[in-house]
Amino acid sequence: MPNQEEYSEHLYTEDTLLLKVKQAIKESGMPEVSIAPGYGRMLTMLVAMSRSTRILEIGALGGYSGICLCRGLQNGGRLTSLELKAEYAELAGRHLEEAGFGEAVEYKLGPALDSLKLLEAEGRTFDFFFIDADKENYPNYLEYAIKLASPGAVIAGDNIFLRGRTLNTEKNGPAVQAMRRFNEMIASDERLTSTLLPAYDGLALAIVK
Repeated sequence: MPNQEEYSEHLYTEDTLLLKVKQAIKESGMPEVSIAPGYGRMLTMLVAMSRSTRILEIGALGGYSGICLCRGLQNGGRLTSLELKAEYAELAGRHLEEAGFGEAVEYKLGPALDSLKLLEAEGRTFDFFFIDADKENYPNYLEYAIKLASPGAVIAGDNIFLRGRTLNTEKNGPAVQAMRRFNEMIASDERLTSTLLPAYDGLALAIVK
């Protein structure tokens, strides 16, 4: 018997472009950790519903989430994507180009915290944030997202359960501790209105007040 996620996915026609992205990620030897299809569709919907024109993505990987985000962008909108590795950004860029969003995305290479400091110094603000990068810095990324947020901005953070490790009291590595802190911050920070979604590997959602 299928689980809830499998049942949900069977209701949708497979997205050939996103399947191609996932296959390219696999063939390139990159981590196969793109956002789940159901949450990818949700990102598109959330960007569209919030009428976002300035998106900040932390962690490009192969471009799967970037395509989902750009599909919801308002006309003239722009995605700024922070990526540590040049080869990941290059692959993501090719896929965004193929999806028709090549002119709508800019990549900033290097440690995300360095790029975030520069964006803050430049006075940049964003309407939508998607966090899906190194887990140990999730709490830092959340603080920066709040700093760089325009009023009412949406923040989404993927993989909040770390394949069950976040819930396992016997697991206490740096990434697990950081994710627990991130989840606690999302749930309790008075600057945010938030919820945690338990499907797939978990997704945190918040609106900056």
